[in-house]
Amino acid sequence: MTAGHAPLRAIQAVLFALATLLAVPADARATSPRPDVVTWGASAGRLGEGVADRGYRLVVRTSAGGAGLRIRLTNAFGDRPVTFDSVYAGIRQEGAALAPGSNRRLGFGGADSVTIPAGRTALSDVLAVPLPAGADLVVSLHSPDAAGPATGHGLAMQTSYTTQGDHTAEEGAAHWSRTTGAWFYLDAVMVRTNASTGAVVALGDSITDGWQSTSGLDRRWPDYLARRLRRAGTAIQGVADEGVSGNRVLTDGAGQSALNRLQRDVLSLPGVRTVVLFEGVNDIKAHMGVTAQELIAGYREIVRRVHAAGKCVVGATVAPFKGWPEWDPAAEAVRRDVNAFIRDGGEFDAVADFDRTLRSPHDPERILPFFDGGDHLHPDDEGMRAMADAVDLTALDCA
Repeated sequence: MTAGHAPLRAIQAVLFALATLLAVPADARATSPRPDVVTWGASAGRLGEGVADRGYRLVVRTSAGGAGLRIRLTNAFGDRPVTFDSVYAGIRQEGAALAPGSNRRLGFGGADSVTIPAGRTALSDVLAVPLPAGADLVVSLHSPDAAGPATGHGLAMQTSYTTQGDHTAEEGAAHWSRTTGAWFYLDAVMVRTNASTGAVVALGDSITDGWQSTSGLDRRWPDYLARRLRRAGTAIQGVADEGVSGNRVLTDGAGQSALNRLQRDVLSLPGVRTVVLFEGVNDIKAHMGVTAQELIAGYREIVRRVHAAGKCVVGATVAPFKGWPEWDPAAEAVRRDVNAFIRDGGEFDAVADFDRTLRSPHDPERILPFFDGGDHLHPDDEGMRAMADAVDLTALDCA
């Protein structure tokens, strides 16, 4: 942690700790008129086998702030029920250590534990403490009986921590010596805020997931977008990053396809007004013979379902990837036709032209070297920042 971050996190921790003085009874919280808005999200997938008596201390960065928080735990890919008998939320001080006085127990329907059936999710009760925007929230959870397929997000680009035994209530780091680069069982955090605040979801693949950005510094393009929104003070403050490395629009493979995970990862999240759809390169480069018309049909289905849910869709053009091993002229032709549809097809409510932002003026089939993370497909930190800057903020507040 840098010296510049320490005062901010100390202030955030004090706010979180003092919030107990403002706590209200659970029945009063349940009738609060303040709506939930997603402040963090990560698409769920299968993560190997669950481990009994394992504790997880998961570090996530908030986007929108609010007067209360709740989390969503997921057993979407499990084949049996999983119990969480102790779940806490606090503000990170440094590493696995929490700011003193910030760790608070989360309940589920008034109980301290929750059992989630296979294929289901569970929402916590609202914890009536203020959660700052841009904070390192730490969710600590313990399962006494986890077994079978575990559910979570594999490419966190963030260090979290594990332990054996239940040490969730501890604010110190002594028992949290093991690290993990995945988020287990947690797929969304919501804040309780005012009715004018909304959220945007970035639905994408490994570029949205942040691959080739600097790990631990929140430099994915949705992170940069969240910081832009916070500085601008717009009504849209929540940002959920639902990127999955290797994901495709049409077919399952690296996780469920965008079509198959749309309801769980996007439409089920509270407060979402707009979706930025940035997928397609994995369909194009997979050498599966996908045509532009097939991919366009997939886009149209996503747009139809998002519109039916009362939300808007920003279409993001597919970025250049010449130099990646699977690039060839046929794939480039599909990319070109797909981007023409995104720009001029009239289906999307707005367009984020990431192709135009990232491409080299000397060879528009290649990513600009300054933005190239090194593999000619994934942008580096500066490329991620440029993508976020290319999004029209006014297009995100769908009326």
